[in-house]
Amino acid sequence: MPDQVLVNSDLQSALTEAKQAYIDRNPKSFSRHQDACVAMPGGNTRTTLHNSPFPLTVVRGAGCKLWDADGHEYIDVLGEYTAGIYGHSHPVIRKAIDKALDHGWNFAGRNESEGKLAKLVVDRIPSIDLVRFTNSGTEGNVMALAGARVFAQRKGRTKATKVMVFHGGYHGGVLYFVSGGSPVNMPYEYVVAPYNDVEGTRALLARHGEELFAVLLEPMQGSGGCLPGNLDFLQMVRSETKARGITMIFDEVMTSRLSPGGLQEKTGVIPDMTTLGKYIGGGMSFGAFGGRRDIMELFDPTKPDSLPHAGTFNNNVLTMAAGVAGYGEVYTPEAAKELNDRGDKIRDRLNEICRKAGVEFQFSGIGSMMTAHATTRPIKSAADLASSNQDAKELFYFDMVAAGIWIARRGFVALNVMIGDAEGDRFVSAVEEFVSARKALLQPS
Repeated sequence: MPDQVLVNSDLQSALTEAKQAYIDRNPKSFSRHQDACVAMPGGNTRTTLHNSPFPLTVVRGAGCKLWDADGHEYIDVLGEYTAGIYGHSHPVIRKAIDKALDHGWNFAGRNESEGKLAKLVVDRIPSIDLVRFTNSGTEGNVMALAGARVFAQRKGRTKATKVMVFHGGYHGGVLYFVSGGSPVNMPYEYVVAPYNDVEGTRALLARHGEELFAVLLEPMQGSGGCLPGNLDFLQMVRSETKARGITMIFDEVMTSRLSPGGLQEKTGVIPDMTTLGKYIGGGMSFGAFGGRRDIMELFDPTKPDSLPHAGTFNNNVLTMAAGVAGYGEVYTPEAAKELNDRGDKIRDRLNEICRKAGVEFQFSGIGSMMTAHATTRPIKSAADLASSNQDAKELFYFDMVAAGIWIARRGFVALNVMIGDAEGDRFVSAVEEFVSARKALLQPS
């Protein structure tokens, strides 16, 4: 953040000035971006990481810190959008990967770690009796839906060809509903319901019940703004799907980190299937889908008419080894509680700063996941985010980066286990400075 308080009374002027300062500070990142544009559309192969005027290039990570191409140091509160829960080069995980590398990594065969990781997952996640691995959370959701559809068909529900999803939801690159939908989504027929709307969703379930083979939802919408599902809403969906024979799938790719057994354990709402990903693979490429035994046995290759589920790297040696070390030794149930308690305390401090200053700014979320919103109105669903001032959120991003805080442009935060009290205090102080310096621009309209 600039040393002197900017006196711009106009938000657009302040944002323009912050962007120019960003450009001036990062010439090497700009050069790397120009080089990347030669071989990739827009210099990009992961849409989420595209930032205008250009994204920063990270060259190194250690502990809870990152360094960019221009030598700037950051406290990483983004945590690779929840996948980087272990920080950077965690010694326990590094040791496991080094050991795996000593023995080779492309076997075209079973390896000694995959069964261990599967047992860890089954023991931790209440809804999962059996689990299969994938390369990403996206793949986990794709396979869970495929299994749920065949399960409905084999139960005689031949009219069940649709999926209920929720406005504001995100289930991977081909299951994107943050804006209501995407042209690259999987070609299912979707019923898009209003998140946290008990009666509205109940009415849609009654109207489309016979047509639905699955309801796919996040118990807290992560990419949609860290919007927790209300307990009465989640309980209603569970009750209605069970009564109608519809497979309820929790996407806990992000939220499984929020308690030892995921948000399903925390809320007591247990779905039929669960999808996982991100950190459970030790920070490597990973995804999974699992659930009730009678559903997952559809994928048992020892049974007649079993469903195929291929994937060269589903059980890749490095992810399996890193996952056993990370999920089994580092992110233990005790560590999960500690990290999420820390996150709750930080979020409470941030909201108290905003409240005392009387600004239109707040942080939503649960535990170690949160998102900044430039509004004071209650936020329960994606529809409520229309009141959030996007220019103010963008200014927040540029000020955080200038202050040495690595955060998502959309204001998303996912803490990692290497963040201690000092780093948490620095993050809080940076937000407090932002609120103080930009107070005139953040007043209620």
